[in-house]
Amino acid sequence: MPNLLTEMVTREYQREFKAVGGMLVVSMDRVTVHELEKLRGELDKSGARLRMVRNSLARRVLAESGVKFGEGVLVGNIGFIYGSAEGAIGAAKLLTSPELKKSGKLPIRAGMLEGQMLSASDASALAGVPDKKTLRGKLVGIIAAPARGLVTVLAANPSGLARLVQARVDKGATAVDAAPAPEAS
Repeated sequence: MPNLLTEMVTREYQREFKAVGGMLVVSMDRVTVHELEKLRGELDKSGARLRMVRNSLARRVLAESGVKFGEGVLVGNIGFIYGSAEGAIGAAKLLTSPELKKSGKLPIRAGMLEGQMLSASDASALAGVPDKKTLRGKLVGIIAAPARGLVTVLAANPSGLARLVQARVDKGATAVDAAPAPEAS
């Protein structure tokens, strides 16, 4: 019966890991169950899931999926945080938050983003990647900048003329006063 159970769990992990856009491998040596449940709730908000997987099973499932982490990654108590690429980025932000980083209970060992293997430092650097809304806002700003510049240039001459006329009016000069007197010959 254990073989049947192992096969069922293997198929479930293959199905779940097959469609992931991002994955983080974390060490789970010093985390408590209470902390783990709290973390799972926070990860759900970012669109990621956390699973603690037996190392031999993880090696088999990942090898069949074509994922190969470096030596020493799949050793000890490990957990996989996986989901969409954006979910993995959100998870990296959560794992590198000051309170989790200070406690050192869930260090990142490695990662994967859209098929690219990441070292521990690269996976931690995912926390600096902005979310989709921020990127979209920056993109709109970049696209709108040339149009805004063109409008500013086109509006400069008429607005300059209007300011000049207004300054003359404020000074009290009229068009007749400003015109040079004709020369008498």
